[in-house]
Amino acid sequence: MTPLAIAHRAGNSLAGLHAANTLGVDVIECDVHEHRGRLEVRHLKTAGPLPFLWDRWELASASAPRLGLRELLEADRHGTTFMLDLKGRRSTAARSIARLLHEVARHEPVLVCGRYWPSVELVAELPYARAVLSARNRVELARLRQRVTEEPAVHGVSIHLSLLDEKLVAGLLHHVEVVMTWPVNDEAALDVALGLGANGIISDEPDVLAQLLARRT
Repeated sequence: MTPLAIAHRAGNSLAGLHAANTLGVDVIECDVHEHRGRLEVRHLKTAGPLPFLWDRWELASASAPRLGLRELLEADRHGTTFMLDLKGRRSTAARSIARLLHEVARHEPVLVCGRYWPSVELVAELPYARAVLSARNRVELARLRQRVTEEPAVHGVSIHLSLLDEKLVAGLLHHVEVVMTWPVNDEAALDVALGLGANGIISDEPDVLAQLLARRT
């Protein structure tokens, strides 16, 4: 399988969506949160009653406009394959996402990923949604290997690059179609990921994705 070029977080803004589509990537990832009954796409997290959103090195006002998942999907004019990274552990959010996809996604293929697999699997009950189970640490990886071996109806997995080796990737590809990995944000990491056999490259960097696309031609 030709390695997929996956633009990490590019779907968290309309500008990022446009830029990634212009580049010609295969998949555009966005982070989906449910906040006060609304589905939002953003990487930053809420801080309870405090008036800001935050990440490790970033703060933003909680009152700033936030892009909704509906708005993102309705803005797409390119037949984009989205990968929805589900944040949180609320089954109500997964049900809301499934309803929204049924309403506006035109039944085009969509990838659904996350570290809380019950939510991923709930959304993936839609016939055009494909489950991608994510693992960030060795405990999650052990569970993931058991899951795809015993219940193989999973489209793909997404695993931190530091956890991969050639034997693991080859074994997983007996059970799933795609082994994605991140972070792949420079040429050295791209070489490592491809050398291990990963066929889904998740990157924040347009230059790295452009390199991957150029190598495929």
